[in-house]
Order: sequence, then structure tokens, then C-alpha cells
Amino acid sequence: MDSKYIAFVGTLNREAPYFQGARGRGLVVYSFDEGTLEIEELANAPEIDNPTFLSVDTAGTHVYANSEIFPWKEGLVTAYRFDRRSRALDYINMQASLGSITAHNMVSRDGSRLLIANYGMGSGGPDQSVVVFGIRPDGGLTPPIASVQQKGTGPDSSRQERSHAHSVTELLSGGLAVVADLGADTLTTYRLKVDGTMQQIAVSKTAPGAGPRHVALHPNGRLIFLMNELDSTVASFLLDPASGTLSQLDAQPAVPAEARASNHCADIQISPDGRFIYGSNRGHDSVSCFAVDETTGKLSLVGFFPCGGSTPRNLAITPSGNHLFSANQNADRVSIFARDHQTGVLTDTGRAIEVGTPMCVKFA
Repeated sequence: MDSKYIAFVGTLNREAPYFQGARGRGLVVYSFDEGTLEIEELANAPEIDNPTFLSVDTAGTHVYANSEIFPWKEGLVTAYRFDRRSRALDYINMQASLGSITAHNMVSRDGSRLLIANYGMGSGGPDQSVVVFGIRPDGGLTPPIASVQQKGTGPDSSRQERSHAHSVTELLSGGLAVVADLGADTLTTYRLKVDGTMQQIAVSKTAPGAGPRHVALHPNGRLIFLMNELDSTVASFLLDPASGTLSQLDAQPAVPAEARASNHCADIQISPDGRFIYGSNRGHDSVSCFAVDETTGKLSLVGFFPCGGSTPRNLAITPSGNHLFSANQNADRVSIFARDHQTGVLTDTGRAIEVGTPMCVKFA
């Protein structure tokens, strides 16, 4: 059955030396009709700086956007309320992120916490890698409840000179979260305690120089898929829920061999049925698709699909699984693909959200 969804898009509107221009409009909200592919802009919050990553609560009424601002020692996290009837984004409040280059966030599965990851550059300031905020009854953010600082380096001296926490993801069972650290080549598992603090329970190493960035969770709760930015690979892991340890099962190139030297992987998403994973490739400008064997965790290449633009930073799949959105940062468009449920194949619909420097897409 065709559905209408709300899509929240974060765009770059403040220059940073490691991005190629800032032509965005802050945080923009659209409706998307899967039957007609009609797109309509509903709301805009242009005042927020560089909402490069965001999360939406399960009700679709509150959005939490990171502000990644170079060269501040701390980023910002801003809470908004979205009213569908009035088509308005209303500011609630803002908190400092306790670290620089605030890269990722996630609303906890029980809706009580917001977890954020700070990539971190240089030194000085609070320099915390992962921070936990409470979510108030009105949807606003409390001051930080807890934070942790990660350490470590990798063999790539230009990108792995220090710890760079790139994402924090709560596992499907709840109560455990995995932090992908691009700088240290680690996946660190934390127990999320009732009081909001985080207890480290396991550190699992990835391949040296892999540069782990984002993860996707299989619906069976046992398999975790990782997009490695630096060596352009996608890997699968088996979770031991008791110890929090992750054991690698498979790893495959995310792009053709001739493209690996000039490519940097970004996001990874999994289809709602868990049969296919999709990864974005900046440089090769493609979306890679792999079929998943949920028994063994093995990955089989389906294909590489042009992203419909350039520099696909973030992907999102509609809850129905019928469409995939690719936020093509340097093409100023979010391309829309139809997705075949049986084969995983993507087909460019020719439709897109035309908006400057899109960085992140989330569906309500």
C-alpha cells in the first residue's frame, strides 16, 4: 500500500574547509508520497548552523540536529518540535556537545535519551567522544548526563592520528550501544545503565586502517554491518549479547578495485526485511548493494548503482522499503530510487529533492 512519509533533511549552510561549499538552508521538512512520488516542502529552520546529522523520535514529532561547526571546540545539539498541522518547526532548546565535529546522534529505543558521537579534531576543550543527554517530557534536552573519552590511533597517520568516534548506535535489544571509531579502528560496546551512564564492556578491533564509520543492525538482533570509510569495505559481525564482543564474519570491497584508492565510504542502511544492505560511496559516487545471508552473515554483491549526483553522504530507506533516498552533498539534490524487494536492485525514478548541500535524511 502506498504511503505518505515525512522526510527531514539537514543541509550545510556554514562553510567548513573539509566540505566543498555550503549552499544549504538549515533543516528542511518535506512530505513524500510513495504512490505519486510527489514532494512538498512543509517547514524550514534556516537559523540552525550545519545540521549535518539528525535523529527523529518514533512519533515523528521531535527532531534532534547536530551542528558541526569548524573550528569550535564544541558542537551543538538542538531540539525542535514538528507540528504537522501547522507545518512548523518550533525550537525547544540547545545543548553543547562536549566535543568538536559533532558527527552522529541517536534517540534511545525507549525515547528517554539522546546519544551523540563527537568525531573530535585537534586537542583542547571537553574533548568527549560519546555523550548522553536526557530527553525531557516536552522533547527538550537536559544537560549532559554522562560522557566518555575514547583513545587510540591507527596506521593511517593522516586520518588516524587520534580517536575519531564517528557513530553511536544502540542495539536492537536495547541497553547496549556500539561506537564506531574511525581513528582507532575499533567497535566499542557500552552498557547503557539506568542512570544514563555508560559502562565499557568490550572493544572489538576492525582491520587495520579500515576506518569504521557507520553501522546497520539486522532485524534478527545478532548481525551488525559496518561501513569502513578509509579502506572502502563493508563488513559483517556477529554479536555476543552477553559479553558485547563483535566477531567479524565477512568483509567485501564496497567499490570496484579500480575505484578504491579515490573513494571514501559514508553511510550504510539495511532493508526492513534484513535481506539487503546499501552503502554510499563518495568518489565512486555510487550506492553499493549486498545480499545478506542471515545464517552466516556472508555478503554477496548485487551491484553498484550511480547515486544520481555526487558525494552521497547519507542514505535513507522508507519504512515500507519501497524507496531509497541518497543525499548527494555536492550535487545539491536528494535522489530518489525505487527498490526491488526481491532482488535489491535500485532504479533511479528521476525524481529528487532539490536542495543545497544535503547532508542527512531521516523519515518520520
